[in-house]
Amino acid sequence: MLCPAEKKKALARIRRIEGQVTAIRRMIEEDKYCVDVLLQISAAQGALGQVGKIVLGGHMSTCVTEAFSDGNEDQRRTKIDELLAVFSRYGHLGARGA
Repeated sequence: MLCPAEKKKALARIRRIEGQVTAIRRMIEEDKYCVDVLLQISAAQGALGQVGKIVLGGHMSTCVTEAFSDGNEDQRRTKIDELLAVFSRYGHLGARGA
């Protein structure tokens, strides 16, 4: 669960991403230059990656921390397995620099 500040930050970024995606759709409808469209797609993907970092950080500071401080061995193992799955799928989130 995200703290209120993280939630506000993530939602603000999502609103900006929605605008970017709308702009991309409009660019395609208007037959804009392909490279310009691709650059906008890349920017939207990067922005989604930033939201992913916020959500991952929130998960680690709440759910994972609670499992390690208050949970049993099964709960800790579950959180470790979840993180490994997330990192294997979304490991690129940290690759662009924080």
